[in-house]
Amino acid sequence: QVQLVESGGGLVQAGGSLRLSCAASRSIFSINVMGWYRQAPGKQRDLVAVITSGGSTNYADSVKGRFTISRDNAKNTVYLQMNSLKPEDTAVYYCRAVTTTNYWGQGTQVTVSS
Repeated sequence: QVQLVESGGGLVQAGGSLRLSCAASRSIFSINVMGWYRQAPGKQRDLVAVITSGGSTNYADSVKGRFTISRDNAKNTVYLQMNSLKPEDTAVYYCRAVTTTNYWGQGTQVTVSS
């Protein structure tokens, strides 16, 4: 079992940057896939970025070139660096860990003002 705690959300102006962190309650070394998802009001939860245990990454088309996902196994933490933020990036951002079970964090709000 693993618990995930997101942090780093907040209010930022368009064009600004934020870095989200997802701290896991145990080692993430053996967790095959970790990722970030987001959910805007009235919309479904969508993939933003994922990273495998081997370091391979995949991004939603809407964030390619602006967002970067990374993982620090020594700190049991996954990060999402978000640059050139747009109002349409406003959402609650969730961290996910995929083992034999899906684990989700509680989410962190990101609001981008125009």
